[in-house]
Amino acid sequence: QAQLVESGGGLVQPGGSLRLSCAASGNIFRIDAMGWYRQAPGKQRELVASITSGDSTNYADSVKGRFTISRNNAKNTVYLQMNSLKPEDTAVYYCNADIMYWSGIRYITTAYWGQGTQVTVSS
Repeated sequence: QAQLVESGGGLVQPGGSLRLSCAASGNIFRIDAMGWYRQAPGKQRELVASITSGDSTNYADSVKGRFTISRNNAKNTVYLQMNSLKPEDTAVYYCNADIMYWSGIRYITTAYWGQGTQVTVSS
């Protein structure tokens, strides 16, 4: 099994910046796509940004030009740099990763989720 641990959330004023990190550990052969999702109170979880193993990125329209996703494959870590934050960015942010591991019989790819980190944008 693998685990994802997020860090970097907190309270920030509108226009401010935060950087989220998510480190994967455990039984890992390879990590394919990684991404960040968020869920605001009373709303469905939505994709914020994703990045492939080849560093191709995808962003929600609402964060384009403000957020940047990146990854460090040597550290099994994905980052989300969030700039020009708005109150509507307030949500719990979740890390997601497609991790391939050896089961003892064959390789298996499973989607893992982090525990979530709160981001609050407020004056």
